[in-house]
Formats: sequence, structure tokens, C-alpha cells
Amino acid sequence: MKKILVLGAGLVSRPMVRYLLNVPDFEVVVASRTVSKAQELVGTHERGRALALNVDDDAALGRLVSESDLAVSLLPYTYHVKVAMHCLKYRKPLVTTSYVSDAMRALDAQAKAAGVIFLNEIGLDPGIDHMSAMKIIHEVQRAGGTVTSFMSYCGGLPAPEANDNPLGYKFSWSPKGVVMAGRNDARYLKGGKEVFVPGADLFGHRWPLKVADGFEFEAYPNRNSLPYIDTYGLTGARTMFRGTLRNFGWCETIKAIADLGVLKDDTVRTGIGNLTPAAWLRGYAPGPGTLRADVAARLGMRENDPVIERFAWLGLFDEKPIGLEQGSNLDVLAKQMLDRMAYKPRERDMIVLHHEFVAETPQASSSRPQTQCIHSTLIAFGEPGGDSAMARTVSLPAAIGVRMILHGELKLTGVQIPVVPEIYEPVLAELTRLGIECKERKAPAS
Repeated sequence: MKKILVLGAGLVSRPMVRYLLNVPDFEVVVASRTVSKAQELVGTHERGRALALNVDDDAALGRLVSESDLAVSLLPYTYHVKVAMHCLKYRKPLVTTSYVSDAMRALDAQAKAAGVIFLNEIGLDPGIDHMSAMKIIHEVQRAGGTVTSFMSYCGGLPAPEANDNPLGYKFSWSPKGVVMAGRNDARYLKGGKEVFVPGADLFGHRWPLKVADGFEFEAYPNRNSLPYIDTYGLTGARTMFRGTLRNFGWCETIKAIADLGVLKDDTVRTGIGNLTPAAWLRGYAPGPGTLRADVAARLGMRENDPVIERFAWLGLFDEKPIGLEQGSNLDVLAKQMLDRMAYKPRERDMIVLHHEFVAETPQASSSRPQTQCIHSTLIAFGEPGGDSAMARTVSLPAAIGVRMILHGELKLTGVQIPVVPEIYEPVLAELTRLGIECKERKAPAS
């Protein structure tokens, strides 16, 4: 019997726990600050156990790692290295769905010396995006071809029938995390030229994108795409772009909020139990008129502009207390959003992951290479009353990775991400069996 320690019992944990409990030789211990959440995940399963854990308690965390055969960290990414240090001490493998930080990358040699794998970025984005991309890139390269352009987009969105608010978005993970991601600078390569987008302008740098099945979204850049030229082995590519997808309405509204200066201030305020959204917003739009008029003037808009209407829908002009005793601007904004933009019972979310490649392949009968466009698209829907698409696509790849490691199917050691065939081929095959599959389309380039 193999014992798996799952740290964290958040929104994406359930599909992983259920998958692992279905493996006959696995015992799963879920440890969370809120033990009731862990208990909900394991239920009454005879091989499942729920424990209370404060991850700041090093002794308790170390003891649980030492008693396990593998640790999974679904905690906030800032805790991953802390968990990894215990895994090094006790020579235990580690799995996370988060981006590899510099601090995690620095543990590569120690993990190899300990003979264990630290498998990171094995979720959706990052995760399935890497694996589905590398499958096609390696296929092109095996045929003697070259990928000259790679553009990748991913978004977690409400399913069409649940897309019923003016911002076109609902939260299947942390609202604060969603808003924070909108403050990042972005870099990408387009036609051989590097493009830099400062965080303040991120949501103004957007364009419409059509994908499979008639869907159309807005796309904007996601962080720094340039390192993926090396990660994906695309030296010589003239375009490398990774972006995020949203329904229309979201980008211009968040840009307006950013233009007011709200997202720049991380100061945590205390004693704000009676603070109203109107009083909060007034600090960023002083003036002699109504708050609505002064906000519109500050943004150079009409009072009936759709963006101002969305501010009103979010309750940002309301005089009812926000309901927080303390928090930063991000906390205030996240609270207002979550109160209005949570999924209702039995509503579905959807995941859209879309890659666009341009590949050049030599032709025996011509001196000019054949140029081909390749599209790969994953569209996944949540289960009404069950798991969200976000939860399934984030946690199931990690669960498959856990199974492969503990069953000896994955022999790699050190800090790894799923860009090699030993990882992505079996994981993608198992995801297909579970109904999560990328559909590919090829056509000559125009």
C-alpha cells in the first residue's frame, strides 16, 4: 500500500482525491487547515483519511511527509519550496500544479542526488498546455520540420448557458488570484520582434479570437512568453505567444478599474467594517459631482458607457457596507465580484485551451518547404452539480502523475515539468480516457 499526502483541500482537489482513491494500492491522507474540507473529500472511504494541519507547523508537516510515499502540494505556491525541503530530507517525491519558481528550480541537483522527482506544472495552465503543445512540436520535428510560430491561449469561463452577467466571467478559483494576475507585465515575440506590455496596459492589449465550435473570445498576453522558446525547443521561431481568453466585457472593465489606480495599492486597511463601495471608490475619483459622474469623467467616458454600467452592476456605487473588517483593495474588489459572480448550483463552467502552430516541413519534390497551420483545441465542460471543468483539468493530470511515479512508470528525477514524452504521452492518453482531449486540425498555410 502506497500512502499519498495531499496538502490542501481547495476548489480543485476533489477529482484528484477521488482518482487516487480508485487506485487499489493507494491510501490518501488529505491535510488541510480546515479539517472539515478534507473530510468532505475523503468521505467514508476506507483508504482515505482527513487531518487538520497548519503548514506553518514545521514539525507536523515534516512528520506527515516522512510517513508518506509521496507528497502533493495543492497549497498556495509560496509553500511549495517549504514542502520540497521536507521531501528532500525524507527522500520523497513531490507533485505540484504550479509554475516552477527560481527557488524550486534551484533544488534540481539536490532532488537528483536524493533520487526523487519534483514534478511541477502538471495541471491545466501550466500542464495540459505544455503536454499538448509538445506532442505536436515533437511530431513536426520528427518529420524534419520546424515550428516557426506558436500561439497558445487558455481560459476558464462560464459555459454559454451560465454566461449571464455583463462581465462574462464567474469564479471557479480565487477571485483575488484572478485580479492579481491582471497586474503582471507581459512579453512575447511577434514576427521576430519582442513586444513588452506593462501591467497597467495589459487589458488594453487585446484582440478577438475565434476558436473551434464557433466560440469567439478576447485574448490578451499571459506573463512572459519568451522563456518558452527554450522550454519548447523552438529556437528560431519568429512568434512565441501565450495568452488568456475572456468573454467580451471583462478586459475593458478591469482596464478601467486599473486606470483608476485601484490595483496599484496593496495597503491592508483595518477597521473597515462600515466602509461602503462608494466611499472606497470615491478615494480614486474625487470631484464635485455624483460618484458615477466623477468616475466617468476620470475615465474619459460617458455616464451611460457600458463600462460604467458594469461598475454599477458590481455595486461599486452602492452605499451598503462591503462586509470586510480588514483587507486591501484587491480584497475589496474580490469581495464585490464574488458576491455577484459565483457559480449558482448546477451551473457549468468551461475550459478552452487553444494552440495555433505554423510549421515548415521539407518537400522532396521542391526546394521550398511546405507550410502548414496546425490547430489544437480542448473544450471541456463542468458537470452540473459535480466537479467543475477547472477542477478536473487542473487536478487530474497531477493525479495521473502521482500514479505513474508510485507505480514506477516514471523514472525521471530532479525538478521536472511535463515537456518530455516519458511524461506527456501517458498522461495525455489517460486524460483522453477520462474525456479530456485536444482536437487537432491541419491545413495548408494561406
